[in-house]
Amino acid sequence: MSNIYQKLINKETKLAVIGLGYVGLPIALEFAKKIKVVGFDINAKRVEMMRNHIDPSNELTSDDFKGADIHFTHELEDLRDVTFFIVAVPTPVDGHNVPDLIPVLSASKTVGKVLKKGDYVVFESTVYPGCTEEDCIPVLEKESGLKFVSDFKVGYSPERINPGDKEHTITKILKVVSGCDQESLEIITDTYKIVVMAGVHKAPTIKVAEAAKIIENTQRDVNIALMNELSKIFDKMKINTYDVLEAAGTKWNFLNFKPGLVGGHCIGVDPYYLTYKAESMGYKAEVILGGRRINDSMGAYVAQRLVQKMIKAGKQIDKSRVLVMGATFKEDVSDIRNSKVIDVIKELQTFSVNVEITDPHAEKEEFLHEYNQTLEDKIGTGYDAIVVAVNHSAYLSLDEAYFKSILNEKGVLVDVKGIYRNKIKEITYWTL
Repeated sequence: MSNIYQKLINKETKLAVIGLGYVGLPIALEFAKKIKVVGFDINAKRVEMMRNHIDPSNELTSDDFKGADIHFTHELEDLRDVTFFIVAVPTPVDGHNVPDLIPVLSASKTVGKVLKKGDYVVFESTVYPGCTEEDCIPVLEKESGLKFVSDFKVGYSPERINPGDKEHTITKILKVVSGCDQESLEIITDTYKIVVMAGVHKAPTIKVAEAAKIIENTQRDVNIALMNELSKIFDKMKINTYDVLEAAGTKWNFLNFKPGLVGGHCIGVDPYYLTYKAESMGYKAEVILGGRRINDSMGAYVAQRLVQKMIKAGKQIDKSRVLVMGATFKEDVSDIRNSKVIDVIKELQTFSVNVEITDPHAEKEEFLHEYNQTLEDKIGTGYDAIVVAVNHSAYLSLDEAYFKSILNEKGVLVDVKGIYRNKIKEITYWTL
């Protein structure tokens, strides 16, 4: 088993990445610059796009595919001669915020069907501590008929990719790795070192590595929730939250978090995996769930404050037109999954507001399919209010004259991220 790393380096065997989303594809392409790779995804349409050097997630350019020794496939047979598997499928929650393990268990089933003696499987999907050993490994054993540890080895190495971040790419982010025993830990470490230049941290157990990943995002979530709660308090006090944070931020150990809409498929999801597991063991997480409640309420809060401002400006709410600028879950990405901007939109629609939505990155068809909402191609004029919900680069240079040109008289500007703070003098302006 111990020569698997050498065989990968010598291109005598292959590494496969299962799941080619915004996490899996960059990993697969990075490895494919050095070793033979099979990129596997169950979606044949996505596979075809990648064969044509198109990233379905719009994160990578065609240049990123150049010189990559990779075979993209959705066929199980193409995985038969693979000896090192990396599972990088999404781990969402359902409508009740309960972990949805279907993708990771399906991926385990797929790998189990082709698993051979001496093979390695490393999970990268964010899960609760214990999931790899308690949920995934039994599936691998059942499908393969092989015995864990004696026949095949398993590790866990959490993904740390930040969508839209061109600076902190996979090669530059320190990689946490773990294995089921000392031998697997060394081989998994050496394998990741093929592509990760930033170095590797060896976690003592698989559970520790799983827990480390889940608290990275939980910590961010709780800190942002605190900022959101403060912004509600300061709003009542008529103090600008960003002014407060700027002043407090002059202290050397003040943590630099800001209020906002917390969406996406990491920060808004991962804490529920931890609280779900805690609850199954008889502990109800209070701080984490409290933070989640605050962050999940922010979209509706922004919409309600806007409606209040519009009423004060004498607007007839059910006849009003509001433009929402930005629909993705964060700036300068095309990913709309779990975007909290939709909460702002839907809350405004409960007041019978006519909402128009625009975004320079989001796909029109995808947005319609996901949220049953239409993205406008062009920004019109005569709006009663504008919500700049996402701080896309394309919006940063806009000035008061621009907003005045598309707003009606007594128009309201809501700037969720505070990007126009201290620049708006004549329009009614509000920010978190």
